[in-house]
Amino acid sequence: MRDGLHGLGYLLADNAFRNEATMTPRTPVTDQNPTAPRPASSSSTAAGPGVIPEFAPAPGGEQLRYAVVGTGHRAGMYIGAITGEHADVATLVALLDTNPGRMAHYESVVSEELGRPASLPTYAPDGLEKMIAEQSVDVVVVTAPDHAHAELVARALAAGADVVVEKPLTIDRPGCRRITGAVRETGRDVVMTFNYRYAPRNSSLRQVIASGQIGEVTSVHFEWALDTVHGADYFRRWHRDKRNSGGLLVHKSSHHFDLVNWWLGDVPSRVYARGALRFYGDRNAADRGLGARPARGTGVVGDPFTLDLNDDPRLKSLYLDAEQHDGYLRDQDVFGPGITIEDNMALLVDYRRGATLTYSLNAHSPWEGYRVTVNGTAGRAELEVVERGAIELDEDGNALLDPSATPTYVGDALRPEGERLLVQRHWERATEVAIPDGIGGHGGGDAILLKDVFRRHLRVSADELGRPAGYLDGLRAVAVGIAANQSLVTGLPVTIADLDLGVSLEDAR
Repeated sequence: MRDGLHGLGYLLADNAFRNEATMTPRTPVTDQNPTAPRPASSSSTAAGPGVIPEFAPAPGGEQLRYAVVGTGHRAGMYIGAITGEHADVATLVALLDTNPGRMAHYESVVSEELGRPASLPTYAPDGLEKMIAEQSVDVVVVTAPDHAHAELVARALAAGADVVVEKPLTIDRPGCRRITGAVRETGRDVVMTFNYRYAPRNSSLRQVIASGQIGEVTSVHFEWALDTVHGADYFRRWHRDKRNSGGLLVHKSSHHFDLVNWWLGDVPSRVYARGALRFYGDRNAADRGLGARPARGTGVVGDPFTLDLNDDPRLKSLYLDAEQHDGYLRDQDVFGPGITIEDNMALLVDYRRGATLTYSLNAHSPWEGYRVTVNGTAGRAELEVVERGAIELDEDGNALLDPSATPTYVGDALRPEGERLLVQRHWERATEVAIPDGIGGHGGGDAILLKDVFRRHLRVSADELGRPAGYLDGLRAVAVGIAANQSLVTGLPVTIADLDLGVSLEDAR
């Protein structure tokens, strides 16, 4: 199996209650997993007031030099930002991956954007230090598989570059210690890209909590539902092997744990977890009598659990056409063998100041979205988000990724796509908090995050919401997932301080 950097090519890089049921068809976006829902928050092009930070004009000719390490699907968001909106402050100087086909894909994309051959230098993983030196790289953007993050981040820092890293920071205790040690030894910068902080619905909840409207927080309940299109996708990709991803409690839930840490301004101290693989995988398929299944989805018609790479030009170019170089299959059967991650998880997390989090993640829900309830000494806040109200099938029995893009689409009146934030103080009726629009994918947060990633040195003032995240924020988020994974094995609660992650979670808090 793949250890260290071997397998680095396994890449991807996921108001009343606002009813979007009658919206016109939307243009597909390129900044998130193509199986993810497409709510209106992903297609908005104009942000609401106060959502986008204020930046000073960019000085002419002062561009930082960026290299992207890991050229799967998620890399496209950063490459597009560097060659597009942020080209005045950033320039792309190199790509690194194990798969030459994927690097060739982005060479073509960038050349088309520039209107001339980009001629980007390309490197293999063992050439990371050489790349940084030869191309005078200022910042390395890491969008490689999760298990490779720690080595890549540490090596890049040691070679003299700062780092922007996709979540999660890393997947295990040794990875945490390696990164914290590298930061301590080099004094260089690591930026975590927690895009959900920038989604206006999530920052609105932070504002409610920080305002004191509901008093001191006593408990949080956080339920996340991944549907049988988006949720299933984690079980056909490299994520399906826990040695690659740390499981969904690290890869996916680190987003959610960071939100709670950020909302509360607190650090987690103890974790108890239960969970199992109860829906996907060959054993569950056999128990439900599903019978023989195709090993992969491409070319299969009439099976909503399959993904045909020919249906998405980007996926075809990045994965199907690139299989010849490393044999990686992006469209494996979700009911096949080799799946070692959980699809049902529940956690109890204690926080330093006394609040308790109850958290659940289900990866085979019929709808996608999340519900958050925050209880306080003076009241309660409730955030409900429906990103996709149902998975519908076409006439051949294939799953429709975006039903609203079909001419005959009629919205679901019982579960309309949208978002709503309510606050109710003791002895008062509930009131609704207006949620401003964002820009781009992940709840309208992606495009705003990218402004902070590439223009943070031009910020006019500090972010009152504290949205920019560093490696300590990444550490606090993965600490919950790492502790949860240990709890799943032992059946016991895990004190995070006992994990010895290389630094105290309370540092710089």
